[in-house]
Amino acid sequence: MYEIKFARTAIREIRSLPNQVIQRVARKIDQLTENPRPAGCRKLRGHTDLWRIRIGDYWVIYSISDDIEIIEIRRVRHRRDVYD
Repeated sequence: MYEIKFARTAIREIRSLPNQVIQRVARKIDQLTENPRPAGCRKLRGHTDLWRIRIGDYWVIYSISDDIEIIEIRRVRHRRDVYD
């Protein structure tokens, strides 16, 4: 089972989301502990360790360290803003 860690920017971004979205994002992030590469996740081009999952209109960008079983949530942003 993987451990979840959050980057400071991800924490700030999550806190700024509407409450209903926070609940959906939290559930999906919690599910990553059992399956860090769920159906629909994609590896980001140009990055060796970054993955993304879509939750409604939001992307969660995260890295996976399989050897130490840690997932670090890097960004949680609206699709139109995530790559800024």
